[in-house]
Amino acid sequence: MAKKKMLVCGATGFIGRNLVEYFSQQDKLDVFATYHHRPPFECPRLNWVQADLTQSKDVASCIAGMDIILQAAATSSGSKDIVNQPHIHVTENALMNSLIFRAAYEHKVSHMVFFSCSIMYNPNSTLVKEEDFNANTDIHANYFGAGWTKVYLEKMCAFFSGLGPTQYTVIRHSNIYGPHDKFDLERSHVFGASLTKILHCNDGRITVWGDGTEQRDLLYISDLINFVNLAVKKQNILFCLLNVGYGSSISISDLIKKIISISGKKIDIHYDISQPTIPSRVALDCGKSKRLFGWEPKVSLDEGILKTMDWHRSNIPIP
Repeated sequence: MAKKKMLVCGATGFIGRNLVEYFSQQDKLDVFATYHHRPPFECPRLNWVQADLTQSKDVASCIAGMDIILQAAATSSGSKDIVNQPHIHVTENALMNSLIFRAAYEHKVSHMVFFSCSIMYNPNSTLVKEEDFNANTDIHANYFGAGWTKVYLEKMCAFFSGLGPTQYTVIRHSNIYGPHDKFDLERSHVFGASLTKILHCNDGRITVWGDGTEQRDLLYISDLINFVNLAVKKQNILFCLLNVGYGSSISISDLIKKIISISGKKIDIHYDISQPTIPSRVALDCGKSKRLFGWEPKVSLDEGILKTMDWHRSNIPIP
């Protein structure tokens, strides 16, 4: 039986790299991966394709002949950019995904997995279900551009799935962390930034943006990859939109304290409320993912912190 061809878009990014490292080891798949500005890395049994996904010719060329597409390419960064230059999360993301979805339709791709996120959900004291967001829901002002762009792209997925024959899996994932995440303080998300500050701390004191009360639902990367694997194998309808998260939230303050404890360091915390931060409390109800695919997270937060810390120490020099 001929191998299925899988294309991972954005393979040099955090989620993309973890996807190719996992799926390239599967004997029944022939895995291809796109890169643009960042150079490709060594990965056995992986076929690299250079492409600018904002150009229609490049998109059509790399998608032709593919059976499965995992669309993890995106312009992304942390709260600093979301607050100070929110437009960077809108234009290129809308353009590249529009071209990819159209090309998937024109080339009759069997299955498209699109990584959305939970950015459109408003703070809530209870677990948030997929249906808790609708067209009449307001989105937090800091997330207005990026949030509505994600919703627009989700609707495009639903539109193209209605035309057939491509199946679409839309993943509203929570905050993902783990190996290959961004760990530089200019572009990293809250987990990567926090881990970096703690592991690189030499004077016994770190500064945290905000007052530490905002909360995040944190999911370890292998649990997200496991969900994608189940969706590719088990989805039997044209369109699914699903929450994928840990199912509970932790405050940034408690997260920092937990990372410090696991690191074995003695560090004092200073909170700087003048720096950009986005107050929120969102935890995802993932019951639909469990019902449809039998998925649920397996890696506890403590275990995930330790795994990420071990990887960081082995791969990123600490002064």
